[in-house]
Amino acid sequence: MTRRFVEILVSEAGLSKMQAEVFILITVNGRMDDIQISETLKISRDDARHTAAQLVALGGIIEYTDTLYEALHPRFAAVNMYRRYCQRQNVIFGRNKEIDNLGAALEAPYDAARTK
Repeated sequence: MTRRFVEILVSEAGLSKMQAEVFILITVNGRMDDIQISETLKISRDDARHTAAQLVALGGIIEYTDTLYEALHPRFAAVNMYRRYCQRQNVIFGRNKEIDNLGAALEAPYDAARTK
């Protein structure tokens, strides 16, 4: 399931594989800091912070502190990132079924992670 989500975010929203993995990780697990992200994905803390900052700029996550991040609701986040992709590619933003389905599929794990 996660691999398919990464593929959709890469192909439809123009995210890098690392950006997609970090977004899904935070969405499914809830608020995380750079240490948790780096340890889970086996990347450096600098890469974790840099990737998270990119996701903040793309409208996928929010930054609580310099090192603590939280995902936006997946339906909004997926559309935000897709909208920014359309702007970068200079194409008309419109409904994208893959992005809509991704947001819907991530909704239950998102909610579960926030009601622990």
